[in-house]
Amino acid sequence: MSMRFTEIGQQLRAYRLESGLRAEEIAARLGVSRAALYRYEKGEVIKLDTIKRLAELLKISPLSLLGIGVEYYNRPIGYFERTRQIEESADQILQLFGPLCYLTTSDAYDSALGEAFDEAADAAGGERMAMRSMAEQVLGILAARKRMYAMRRPGIIAMISLPSVRRLLETGVAGGIQVSDRVRRVCRDVAVSEIENIANLMETEPMGLQFGLLAGAEPSAAFKILRARDRVSLSINPFRTDTHPSSHTGVAMITGADEAIAAHQRVAEASWREAMKGQTGAARLRQLLNTVPQHA
Repeated sequence: MSMRFTEIGQQLRAYRLESGLRAEEIAARLGVSRAALYRYEKGEVIKLDTIKRLAELLKISPLSLLGIGVEYYNRPIGYFERTRQIEESADQILQLFGPLCYLTTSDAYDSALGEAFDEAADAAGGERMAMRSMAEQVLGILAARKRMYAMRRPGIIAMISLPSVRRLLETGVAGGIQVSDRVRRVCRDVAVSEIENIANLMETEPMGLQFGLLAGAEPSAAFKILRARDRVSLSINPFRTDTHPSSHTGVAMITGADEAIAAHQRVAEASWREAMKGQTGAARLRQLLNTVPQHA
């Protein structure tokens, strides 16, 4: 079997973040320097025995580090980092469900997340520093994803659901986090701005970016299909970007299995046929924007 060390290194970084262990801890247990561990993450040749020992430390299968089978992540930080890596080479991203497409959101969205996460950490007492550190790491990874999108501009087809959009407009960004009245107003204003932006994009239909609006029953799971020149990846994701990373529960999965990709592709194609697009979708979003309650 040919070992692709760059990809092994990428997955090692994602699983290290997933584990919650510091690089120093893993390096010490492995008996190498922290610098050596970082070199592994950057794609330096790594022995199979070292892969096995790393897998044991990270409590995963060695096959996961080798990119064989399904990858599982039960913390947002590991999943978001792995998504960032896959997006680096993706030429097309197909997203189903949710109220937004994170890669096309504004800087104001990230700023609102930061404020909500800060207030959540401040209310956590003794867990304040840990929550703040985790939030900073996740926000950094999200920002890196957005910068990469701005540079590469892969094609995006995003289908958003009307029920989730309505809920976003009612509660605002980070609706599940208890925040001050001031921050809640900011989060609601940002939610309105993001949906207005999607309506504008649906009207103008810029090259390489398509939105569809689904008015039916909300699906049970969100997923993405990411296509690169030499591979296709499917990710099934329970983690929302606007929920504090310390409060998530669920398991995200990433796989390259042909059967899984084909099954989800069929769902995507059926959903796209039913979705409202262009002027029709934009008009429906604007109708919803006009009916959302105004908050003082």
